Amino acid sequence: MAVKVPSPSARRALRSLGANLKVARVKRRIPVKGFAERIGVSERTVIRFEKGDAGVSIGTLAMACLVLGELDRITHFLDAGSDDIGLLMEQEKLPKRIHKKRKAPASSIAADRNTAQYGNDDDEGVGF
Repeated sequence: MAVKVPSPSARRALRSLGANLKVARVKRRIPVKGFAERIGVSERTVIRFEKGDAGVSIGTLAMACLVLGELDRITHFLDAGSDDIGLLMEQEKLPKRIHKKRKAPASSIAADRNTAQYGNDDDEGVGF
């Protein structure tokens, strides 16, 4: 089933992906028929995928990457830790200033005196 992708840049990206897939398959000397069998699709689907057809499923992409030994490429695709734009957007949300703490209420002053008397050790002897 042909899917219409309105964006020219998205269509170019799909054609590039398909071409890269074909090069990877050919470098590994896997014929279209054998590749299709290992992925679990028809030869026609492999040919459509290699031409950048947007109607080929993401499951086919996953299986193709698995067969080519490159599954980690899509596993880490848009990983939150390496998403530079997402990280920059999160950084923009950080506060511009950090306000100093307000004075503690009177009830916590007695607790502070006990801390000063006995040190900053917790029950296990670890200081803070």
